Amino acid sequence: MKKKLLIVLGFVILLAGCNDRIELEQQSYVIAIGIDNTDQKGVYAFTYQIANPEVGSSAIQSGPDEPPTEIVTVNGADILTATYTANSFVSKKITLDHTRIIIASEEAARSEDFLRVIQSASRTPQIRRGVQLVISKESATDFINNNEPIMEKRPHKYYQFMLSRANQTGIIPRATLHRFFQITEGDADLFLAIYATTDQSDEKKNERGFEDQYIAGEIPQIGGSPTQFMGSAVFKEGQMIDILNGEESRIAQTLDNTLEMGDYLATIPDPLMPEYRISYEYSQKQKPSININYHKDKPTEIDVKVHFQAEIIAIPSLIGYTQNKDKQKVLEESIIQRLEEKTNTLIKKSQEEYRSDPFYWSLYIRKHFKDVKSYEKADWHKKIYPNAKINVTYYIDKLEFGKMLDDSHLDEVRD
Repeated sequence: MKKKLLIVLGFVILLAGCNDRIELEQQSYVIAIGIDNTDQKGVYAFTYQIANPEVGSSAIQSGPDEPPTEIVTVNGADILTATYTANSFVSKKITLDHTRIIIASEEAARSEDFLRVIQSASRTPQIRRGVQLVISKESATDFINNNEPIMEKRPHKYYQFMLSRANQTGIIPRATLHRFFQITEGDADLFLAIYATTDQSDEKKNERGFEDQYIAGEIPQIGGSPTQFMGSAVFKEGQMIDILNGEESRIAQTLDNTLEMGDYLATIPDPLMPEYRISYEYSQKQKPSININYHKDKPTEIDVKVHFQAEIIAIPSLIGYTQNKDKQKVLEESIIQRLEEKTNTLIKKSQEEYRSDPFYWSLYIRKHFKDVKSYEKADWHKKIYPNAKINVTYYIDKLEFGKMLDDSHLDEVRD
């Protein structure tokens, strides 16, 4: 009898954990959160994009006119209290567990109070630290409402695929909330957030046609979704200060050993016929070698070595690089020269304008100090980095030309 009673009591204790259980169909899952300034200080407009789980699912048949998301906007002091306010007219309990991105308008990100409003996202266990931070040129409300994916109706899958692929190619950074707070609280480096827009105005269209020298909103396009993800929003001490284009974002990630980046395609002017551009695939199989020689009374020396492989994809000039070693040497030098020029330009900008680095190099200087106090006194981003002598060298380990042994000979084709 006692044994049976103990078993019953055990089940009672275990079942007590289900007391606050909420069924899946009783919850609304927020995929994206938007943050905008209002006219009142300390009050912000929060926009919630709530997914409709019945749209796009093969297991559940939805109506043809059923919207994939519900978008609501409320005012509040922080993300959590605004969530409870929104529940006054959203029938199901709003849940933030599946949030993919937080979108802040450029106006909000450039304000001195941005860190105050985003801080609440780090306190709640509902919002995961892997959520991506996106900065929109327009208001976050307009961005979310104007974002109309064509190939993928499910919003969580759209953001997952879009950000994952763009991260791999390096045109946008990997900008998680965890990384934002890690770098901001470290008070030594610059944080790069994703820059995006749905604004297709013609005022700043970039007609150069080069694949990565754009920021979002400048890419000339016909058709497709109006949403563009390109470039980085630069944050210093929790406040946005500038924008990097796609090419600069790639360089910053190339020199940052804490980030992973896949292969990408780029172009350079043909060294023997500059009116044409040669396309190549950049592949980096090993992380850059970063060595810092710290000097207390003179400029610190930073030496970076980057090894990579290049595969030539297109040679519109039809010059025979594949069969001529001397021409291959010229091409190799041209690729390296352009990479080093662009890298040095970004480093100069970061030293003179930003007075801090977007490469997370402060990790390599810390070993030169016995404690945190002496490290903070040396002041990486105000004294050491801006005055450092930096040398970045690129090395091509392998140059390939794809499956073609030789290009077409124009003089033979057109006789």
